[in-house]
Amino acid sequence: MRLLLAEDDRALLSVLARGLRQNGYLVDTVERGDDALHMLRVGEFAAAVLDWRMPGLDGAEVIIEARRRGLRLPILMLTARDTSQDRVRGLDSGADDYLVKPFDFEELLARLRALLRRGGAPAGPTLRVAGLELDPATREVHSGARLVALTPREYAILELLLRRAGAVVTRQSIAEQVWPDAEASWNAMEAHMARLRAKLGGDAGVAIVAVRGTGYRLVSG
Repeated sequence: MRLLLAEDDRALLSVLARGLRQNGYLVDTVERGDDALHMLRVGEFAAAVLDWRMPGLDGAEVIIEARRRGLRLPILMLTARDTSQDRVRGLDSGADDYLVKPFDFEELLARLRALLRRGGAPAGPTLRVAGLELDPATREVHSGARLVALTPREYAILELLLRRAGAVVTRQSIAEQVWPDAEASWNAMEAHMARLRAKLGGDAGVAIVAVRGTGYRLVSG
């Protein structure tokens, strides 16, 4: 499941992104409000976590513009502002929930789960390349007509490759998304790719291709 995380404090951004990835989310990060709005316009996200105070546009402005453009995904606003007037303004801008800093990370996770359960937006359309399908809502993967059982790490790798199908996904990008809490050696990554290839088999008509010294691509044919 893909999230957008926008926070201009780099240290907090890093900590939150790592924690979310450890809990199985794919996370795109930005530090500016205008970049957050651009990502919301061009990407497909299950939910967004936005700081209020950011350069470019503040979080409330981002949400107002996103809602004006018809974007219905759940949005959780983070802020140090804790007056009742601030809460009203944040929610009236179109945020679905509001979390005051400092907060416990487990509460952030719980609030995200609650927002996603409400069905304010689907987890995203089924990802397809040739006969390979991954449904972010059910987390089911089909290779041709066959249901494929994957480990959480294998699932995260495949989702990342599918979302960027045809393009090279760098080793660094895979490590950041799939191994946020550990050092991922090239051998460990290749071992996971080998198991993933074996599980997918040839039913789907796709291949995971290693790009020497760079990363991997998912291609059809």
